[in-house]
Amino acid sequence: MSVTEPSQDDRSKEDRLRSYLRQKAEDGEMYFKSKFIADEVGLSPKEIGALMVKLRKSAGELEIEKWSYTSATTWRVEPA
Repeated sequence: MSVTEPSQDDRSKEDRLRSYLRQKAEDGEMYFKSKFIADEVGLSPKEIGALMVKLRKSAGELEIEKWSYTSATTWRVEPA
């Protein structure tokens, strides 16, 4: 079984979300649900959820926590 590298499109989506989160969390922690930021980021809520799992591990400049689940996952993000 081979591991494939993420496509350029996947990277740009991840970079776009990372940039958005850095900007919004600049002044401190923020809480959000994917469905409420989807239009601002230009991604579907499902794409955001999948990328948040990746960013939790790779975004050293952000602390990302799966905070709660009430009708959709709430994420907590703050600068590291």
